[in-house]
Amino acid sequence: MAQRAFLAQHIRYTTWALCALFTLLSAIALLRWGGGWWVPLGAFGALTLLGWRDHAQTRHAVLRNYPVLGHMRFLLEFIRPEIRQYFVEGDHDAGEPFTRAQRTVVYQRAKGVPDVRPFGTKLDVGAKGYEWINHSLQTTKIESHDFRIWLGGRPDAPAVGVSPCTQPYNASVFNISAMSFGALSANAIRALNQGARIGGFAHDTGEGGISRYHREHGGDLVWEIGSGYFGCRNTDGSFNAERFAQQAREPQVKMIEIKLSQGAKPGHGGVLPGAKVTPEIAAARGVPVGVDCISPSAHSAFSTPVELMQFVARLRELSGGKPVGFKLCIGHIWEWFGIVKAMLETDITPDYIVVDGAEGGTGAAPIEFADHMGAPVQEGLHLVHNTLIGAGLRERVKIGAAGKVINSFDLARMFALGADWCNSGRGFMMALGCIQAQVCHSGFCPTGITTQDLRRERALVVADKAPRVAQYHANTLHALKELLQAAGLMHPDQLSTHHIVRRIDSERIRLLSAIMPTLRPRAILDDLEHQHNVYRLYWPLADAHSFAPHIPAAHEWRSIDALRPTVAGRPASAVQIAEELTHRRAPHPGAITRLVPEQSSAHRAVPTASTPTHVPREWTASGDAPAPEHLDA
Repeated sequence: MAQRAFLAQHIRYTTWALCALFTLLSAIALLRWGGGWWVPLGAFGALTLLGWRDHAQTRHAVLRNYPVLGHMRFLLEFIRPEIRQYFVEGDHDAGEPFTRAQRTVVYQRAKGVPDVRPFGTKLDVGAKGYEWINHSLQTTKIESHDFRIWLGGRPDAPAVGVSPCTQPYNASVFNISAMSFGALSANAIRALNQGARIGGFAHDTGEGGISRYHREHGGDLVWEIGSGYFGCRNTDGSFNAERFAQQAREPQVKMIEIKLSQGAKPGHGGVLPGAKVTPEIAAARGVPVGVDCISPSAHSAFSTPVELMQFVARLRELSGGKPVGFKLCIGHIWEWFGIVKAMLETDITPDYIVVDGAEGGTGAAPIEFADHMGAPVQEGLHLVHNTLIGAGLRERVKIGAAGKVINSFDLARMFALGADWCNSGRGFMMALGCIQAQVCHSGFCPTGITTQDLRRERALVVADKAPRVAQYHANTLHALKELLQAAGLMHPDQLSTHHIVRRIDSERIRLLSAIMPTLRPRAILDDLEHQHNVYRLYWPLADAHSFAPHIPAAHEWRSIDALRPTVAGRPASAVQIAEELTHRRAPHPGAITRLVPEQSSAHRAVPTASTPTHVPREWTASGDAPAPEHLDA
């Protein structure tokens, strides 16, 4: 230890001193022999001056202590991701965010090269969390891998509800997620859209509007409308119906998607600095050139669930009857339930809902939002699917899912959890050649995908990459077809949670249907008291006329045992939860009340314990009430 301390103390300036010594020797050699000695003199002289600068500067302590040598630390830190990705990371090590094996299968399928593997699986099939699909001894034969669904209802089906869709869209079950021009380069947009046209699937524009690059090749478009209303906005940033109708009625636009939130950064707006608002971006978004382009964190066209449904109906009418839906990452559960209640109250339903998981991608997001905000796609998708079933609306609303969907098993798993189709963003970026350098926000994308630098963008050749986009789509669906055949199924819509098996630990396995049960049709409406805690607790709090939780009056509730998550061994009430969620105190702070909503006001709340109020921290898959240690103090 003492020897190491001695070395650390005495090598601090060694590199700097050696540079100065070689500078002196080079100068002497140049004076004596001339010739090429000016080269080492210049090099070592520059390093000597760099050492002097390092020692004098005040920003970096490492450089002050280790002049010249300290720069090695910054160099190694700079190249660390590449060293790890190419030389250290194993095929199935936790990637950032995709493993090498996941990236490789995309590259292989995009290029059309064989993706078979010799010698068996490399996965640890005994590891906790390992999943598989049960196969059948009675396999099937599927003619085509081009699986499709109708969004907005089948053309031959009778219209249902208020303001129904009149131009349904026959969509692929695998499409391109929302990625805007501006986040992606012009050539990336061109290649994605041409690939979508070749493969017969949809390309989501992202909230940045429809650019001229989206229109060049005529691929089917899903126009995403975010809180900035880009492409259909007034000068003050509010929604402009006339501009919306003008673009929404274009034949290339097949569907409209309202972006409520994004999985990677839900509840977070954004600002595109004016310096990046080029004439092309300004034209697509309908904003002034060179002026900061702001995406608010919430919409101005509606402020309640009912108003959201009315906005859905308005967009459907303005678009000429095209399918209209919305995308969201699940956050406060009562807000989602409020939207469902608004559907029931108005009889207006979206044609589809896209559930975006917290593991989804983005060009740039605050670390805390990317890591700790929003529900993952599994939990969000399962909740949305079950709620629509329990409310009797599932047949009227299709569900899409997005969040790290890369291969055919990812697709099958999402279909089993309730999705009708899936979107992928980063998967199709990898088909374009993305190497997961993770510099999307910098403008220095090495493959020309996420940059507006024309010199970098030219590296992406549209004629070469567009067929790869189509091949990745086709080969992934071909692999899905083979999975379905082996499972004895004919279409992805036949997959359910009882087809997927998960290892719980080294000795136990369970079907997903046992871990994540499915509600019966109309169960929430007809039999709420016997449903999972999520529905019993949060459905009474939901309000179709407000995104805030509704706090029922005491006379609206009746006493009931053993239906709530417990506090100190006793059931916690929904009133108590609502008061905590809205930072209100109970009328009698010393009492916790076991309550369930009831139409009659004849019953009173019954105080049961003298303890502080608590709020459930999580919901469990089993439906059992959480133990006291799962509750906040």
